[in-house]
Amino acid sequence: MLDIKLIRSNPDFVKAAAKKREFDADAIVDDILKIDAQRREVTGRVESMKAEQNAASKKIPQIKKEGGDPSQIMAEMKELAGKIKECDAELSELEEKQHSLLLGLPNMPDEDVCAGGKENNKPLHYYKEQPKFDFEPKNHVDLCESLHLIDYQRGAKLAGAGSWIYTGMGARLEWALLNYFIDEHIKDGYQLMLVPHMLNYECGYVAGQFPKFTDEVYWIQNPTSNDKKFLLPTAETALVNLHRDEILTEDELPKKYIAYTPCYRREAGSYRSEERGMIRGHQFNKVEMVQYTTPDKSDEAFDELVRKAEHLVQGLGLHYRLSKLAAGDCSFSMARTYDIEVWIPSMGIYKEVSSASNARDYQARRGNVKFRDKDKKLQFCHTLNASGLATSRVMPAIVEQYQNADGSVTVPEVLRPYMGGIEVIKPE
Repeated sequence: MLDIKLIRSNPDFVKAAAKKREFDADAIVDDILKIDAQRREVTGRVESMKAEQNAASKKIPQIKKEGGDPSQIMAEMKELAGKIKECDAELSELEEKQHSLLLGLPNMPDEDVCAGGKENNKPLHYYKEQPKFDFEPKNHVDLCESLHLIDYQRGAKLAGAGSWIYTGMGARLEWALLNYFIDEHIKDGYQLMLVPHMLNYECGYVAGQFPKFTDEVYWIQNPTSNDKKFLLPTAETALVNLHRDEILTEDELPKKYIAYTPCYRREAGSYRSEERGMIRGHQFNKVEMVQYTTPDKSDEAFDELVRKAEHLVQGLGLHYRLSKLAAGDCSFSMARTYDIEVWIPSMGIYKEVSSASNARDYQARRGNVKFRDKDKKLQFCHTLNASGLATSRVMPAIVEQYQNADGSVTVPEVLRPYMGGIEVIKPE
């Protein structure tokens, strides 16, 4: 959520920032300012009437003490109390409208983030060369089926299109990836959390996914009560709520967390040719990194998250690129995002395996997450997140980039300790 003080003091700046995201915020900002002016006017009236009420309440005992009749003043105060009640109701309605409008504004992109959509995303650097083959390479779907790593047909039978089953060596390779990711994060001092998969509405609200994207998650209604929860689309949604409505100390920051969860997404389903297999699905595994930090350490934390995600892909020996997203391609809550995109040879394209993002204080304002600085002043924390990593595109990249002429796949060296020393997965 944006700071109302910023909107009040520099509305044109906020409108221009939204336009960088290809989002027209002019009408919303104007409505917010109109309601804000009404709200402050009503607040002034209420405060004035309450001051009058307080002064009268002191007079009444004095009048009685002097033997006078306070009935006139008491009647006036009764009428005044009614007006105050009406104004309080009006004020509550105005605040609710203003709050709802504020929720409709996306985060402001950082100043150095390019305007426009994904066509303006900028590759920053590449790691390794694109793999070349002296044989006709296979795509990951055929490789996974021929090596019995993935069972797509039975996955679809169990859960419909966009679902799959890891089988045998495929399940072991998937588990090896997750263990490799987690071990590397723990080495770096991140605290492992195993969070609930069913979350309450407040979690999606704080993360910035609700109310705008309430239709993009799976909802679960308890049939015996009014309790309604949603399946988390990413562990970030849970982790950025850990300290909701809490006041931390500056010495406690940064807080560094990781969580492994399946991620559940409704939007999967275009099923274009380049999204076959595991490239896009309704459920996939991911290790997520989240940091809470002070504003002055925010950029440093972002660089760390990007570096850590890159380190994991480099450890796997995969060719990838790091891209800086344009404002319009950053998610609703984020001020800046870098994507790590692995090369999928059969598709001839790069696919994102990690997004590292800085929300600045946008999520913390929604979640009322503050810290007390060394001067005892309260400030909002900054929250950041990055995938570390999502496996559903790492697996296709591994089997395609590490495939051999005989149809086998070489296991990346860093994964072999988690695979019982297996170096090559061979066709049966």
